[in-house]
Amino acid sequence: MCEVGTRPAPAGDRGENPGGPAGLQAAGAAGDKYRDMGEQPIFTTRAHVFQIDPSTKKNWVPASKQAVTVSYFYDSTRNSYRIISVDGAKVIINSTITPNMTFTKTSQKFGQWADSRANTVFGLGFSSEQQLTKFAEKFQEVKEAAKLARDRSQEKIETSSNHSQESGRETPSSTRASSINGTDDEKASHGGSADAHLKSENDKLKIALAQSSSNVKKWETELQTLRESNARLTSALQESAASVEHWKKQFSECKEENDQLRNKIEELEEQCNEINKEKERNAQLNRRLQELESELQDKELELEDLRKQGEIIPQLMTECESVSQKLQAAEKKNRDLEEKVRTLRTDVEENKQRQNSLKTELKNFLDILDGKIDELHDFRQGLSKLGVDN
Repeated sequence: MCEVGTRPAPAGDRGENPGGPAGLQAAGAAGDKYRDMGEQPIFTTRAHVFQIDPSTKKNWVPASKQAVTVSYFYDSTRNSYRIISVDGAKVIINSTITPNMTFTKTSQKFGQWADSRANTVFGLGFSSEQQLTKFAEKFQEVKEAAKLARDRSQEKIETSSNHSQESGRETPSSTRASSINGTDDEKASHGGSADAHLKSENDKLKIALAQSSSNVKKWETELQTLRESNARLTSALQESAASVEHWKKQFSECKEENDQLRNKIEELEEQCNEINKEKERNAQLNRRLQELESELQDKELELEDLRKQGEIIPQLMTECESVSQKLQAAEKKNRDLEEKVRTLRTDVEENKQRQNSLKTELKNFLDILDGKIDELHDFRQGLSKLGVDN
C-alpha cells in the first residue's frame, strides 16, 4: 500500500509487461460495447489503475494487476464525457467528468482525481512522464468541453423557459384586443380561424411547458446530485487537505529527525576518525615498542658477548705481554738489522766510489791506448812508405 500523494510502484516500473494480448482483447471488447451505446473513444492510453482505500482514505489499493487500457469516451446523446477502463470483464473505472473535477500530478509518473459520484479517488501510474502529461492535457480539454456543454444546456433551459413565459403573456392580450377592437361581423368571419390558431398555440405552449417542467425536474435532480457531489468533494478535499497537512507535519518531523541523524552521523564519523587516528597512533607505538624490544634484545646479546669477552681478558693480557716482549725483541733485532743495513749502505757507497774511480782510470788508460795505437798506425804507414821508396 502507498499513501495519498505518493506514486506507487506500478508493475511496468518493476520490469513486468504492462500490456498483452488479453489486455488488448479486453480493451477492444470494452470499446465495442460503449460504441454500441452511442459513445466514441477520443483518447486511449495504458496505465496501472489504483483506488483509494475506503476504510483509511489514505492508502492506495491496486485495481489492476497490470497496465490496462484507459480511454476517454464521448456520449453524443447526453453530451457528456467519461473515463472508462476495463480489466478483463470487470469495469474498474467508470468516471463521468464534470467541470469541478481536477487532475493532480503527484509525481513524474503518477496522477489522481476525485470522483464524488463514485465516492472514491482514482490514481493512474504511467510508464513515462510524457504519457502522464498527455493524459493530464486531455483531462483539461475534456473538462473544458464538459463545462461548455453544461453552459449551453443551461442557456437552452433559460431560453425555453423565457419563451414559454412570453408566449403565456401574449396570448390573453391578443384575445382581449381582438374582442375589444373587432366588430360582430369580423368576429363571425374570423372566429373560426382565430380559435384554431389559439388551439394550436395552446397545444404548443402545453408541450413547451411540459418539456420545460420535465427539464426543470431533470435539472433539479441533476443540481441536487451536483450539490451532493460537491459536498462529497469538499469533504474529500478537506480530508485530503487534513491528510496533506498531517503528512507535511510528518515530513517536517522526518526531516528534522533526518537532520538530527545526519548530525549524529557526522559526530560519529568524527569520533570514528579520531578513533582511527588513535588506532594508528597505537599501531605506531606498538611498532616502536617492538623495535625497542628488538633493539633491547640485541643490546642484551651484545652485553652477553662483552661479558664473555671480559672473561677472556686476563688471557688476552698475558698474551699481550708475551707479544709485547716478542715485539721488543723484534724491535731490537730490527734496530741491529738497521745498523747492519746502514753499514752495508756505506760499504756500497764506498764500492760505488771505487768503481767510479776505476772507471775514470780505465777511461784514461783507453784514451792513452787509443793515442798509442794511432801513433803505431802512423808509424806503420811511415814504414810502408819507406819500403815503397826503397
